[in-house]
Amino acid sequence: MSRRELVVLGSASQTPTRHRNHNGYLLRFDADGVLFDPGEGTQRQMTYAGVSAGRLTRLCVTHFHGDHSLGLAGVLQRLSLDGVTHPVRCHYPASGQVFFDRLRYSTAYHEVAELVLSPVERDGLLDGPLSAYALDHRIDCFGYRYAEPDGFRMLPEALETAGVRGPDVRRLQEDGELTVDGRTVRLSEVSVPRRGQVVAFVMDTRLCDGAFACARDADLLVAESTFRAEDADLARHYGHMTAADAGRLAAGAGVRKLVLTHFSQRYPYEEADRFGEEAAKEFDGEIHVARDLDVIPLPPRR
Repeated sequence: MSRRELVVLGSASQTPTRHRNHNGYLLRFDADGVLFDPGEGTQRQMTYAGVSAGRLTRLCVTHFHGDHSLGLAGVLQRLSLDGVTHPVRCHYPASGQVFFDRLRYSTAYHEVAELVLSPVERDGLLDGPLSAYALDHRIDCFGYRYAEPDGFRMLPEALETAGVRGPDVRRLQEDGELTVDGRTVRLSEVSVPRRGQVVAFVMDTRLCDGAFACARDADLLVAESTFRAEDADLARHYGHMTAADAGRLAAGAGVRKLVLTHFSQRYPYEEADRFGEEAAKEFDGEIHVARDLDVIPLPPRR
């Protein structure tokens, strides 16, 4: 059975705390398992969450600050230890190639997993459903957008009326039209458009055009909200967003559901709901304040 959900493996920013691990997020999207920003301790969090290395198909690193990448070494070695047989695509800023290489070969191990390296140099489509967008941080940083292609939903009653049954349904889907009893049946006559689902992942950045482009019309936006409004000056100085900024991003981009994460250790864990309250002043959609090991389903299709 296909699953479409976000698993929060960690929700802290620079420093892990007793309650929050370093960053780490797994997007389950049907057969794809996309691991974003594996910080320190991600491999152990995967165990707690019941996430197998064998389910990973992509690794995406937004930038090479430690809280977003120190867990990469363990995850890459785990792919070989578990004998993962399918290729795993790795996306990361091209300017950080030296850091990727150091983490990949930080210790001795028997490497058998096949990694397909796909460093990101600029905005644009990477491959398949994944695109990258340059953000505004202190070092090169990219947001990632996972977009299912638009499709269509077949209408059983219309198919029956048109006399399209069995294998002919697939032929009609592939060819766009089909001749039945001397009459041409077009796909548009027996189906309705179905928008593809979109997940956007925007980590360390100030508000910028790239963040809005990445998040445009997303069903689910995972956004850093390192600071609260009282520390907005610190956020701008260090290249981060506040919870209110994340709310502005979600509202301006037409997002359906916002997940706030990447919280500074300066704020008590017990006050986490205040991040949601600040974002809600800017965004009237659904807001989820992330906690480690949360499992967040994608919203139903539009």
